[in-house]
Amino acid sequence: MHGEYKVPGGKLVVVDLDAEDGVLRRVRVGGDFFLEPDEALLAIDRALEGAPADTDASGLAARIDAALPPGTQMFGLTTEGIGVAVRRALAHATDWTDYDWQLVHDGAQPPALHMALDEVLTGEVAAGRRPPTLRVWEWGAPAVVIGSFQSLRNEVDAEAAERHGITVVRRISGGGAMFIEPGNTITYSLSVPDALVQGLSFTDSYAYLDDWVLGALGDMGIKAWYQPLNDIATEAGKIAGAAQKRLAGGDGAVLHHVTMAYDIDADKMTEVLRIGREKLSDKGTRSAKKRVDPLRRQTGLPRGTVIEKMIGSFRERYGLSEGMVTDDEMARARELARTKFSSSEWTARVP
Repeated sequence: MHGEYKVPGGKLVVVDLDAEDGVLRRVRVGGDFFLEPDEALLAIDRALEGAPADTDASGLAARIDAALPPGTQMFGLTTEGIGVAVRRALAHATDWTDYDWQLVHDGAQPPALHMALDEVLTGEVAAGRRPPTLRVWEWGAPAVVIGSFQSLRNEVDAEAAERHGITVVRRISGGGAMFIEPGNTITYSLSVPDALVQGLSFTDSYAYLDDWVLGALGDMGIKAWYQPLNDIATEAGKIAGAAQKRLAGGDGAVLHHVTMAYDIDADKMTEVLRIGREKLSDKGTRSAKKRVDPLRRQTGLPRGTVIEKMIGSFRERYGLSEGMVTDDEMARARELARTKFSSSEWTARVP
């Protein structure tokens, strides 16, 4: 069995092993990480040898921690990351480069249609009728997108939204509200087979699916990191928030979508969103305006250039061909936008 895991912000860990009679055998760990002293690598292999095959990543990390020589130093590597690589090997997880990725980057669409396209395209990936897809959104109207489980009245000032011509829609994933204005936001979705995140915890899957973005931002001179559970941040503040939804059907698929602040009208945002003190209490700030630091200021680049560089970084890493939403997919998405995502029953399902 073979498993790979790139530690977020770190290096690649590769594990080869067998599982016999419920325990790990012939474990070999490698990768492009740095490790001192040399004998620490043998200690890692020995710590994993004979471990019960159902041990979780944390339990495997604990075995390794107990076996490492005094003074061991790891660079680009964590014992938890080794544990994750083992779990991915046992789960027969796939890798990014196992797939022919497709890019969908169409013209501006209404907010409700974007919600529907996420559901339809990810369902097609689950059914095996569509390859894994990176979809970059263009917004046809300003919007507030609330999470699947958020209270509508607690999150949005309806009068302020109407005054500013802002459409409120609810997505199928959890998480918090997003304030959207065309030209000020960069949003993308990853619709991926469930096999890509096998062996990862829910938390680890966020970091794993966001790692390419950190590399793309680094290429633009921005030192960014994943901030659990679902934020991408820099020293200047948060720049993006992610959300996920697992879809059944076929072999299953994961929808992972991210909204990044390219620019922002902070005054308008705080008029429309009801951002309470409780939400800010663990953020180290008293003002929602200080939580977000847009990419426009940090990169000095036009929005279109930032998107081009992100797409280029993904293509260089994993390959990416130009694609499109099929006529059938679009027809189903439009119907779903009309019957579900534009309906008060769905938008106010948590009043």
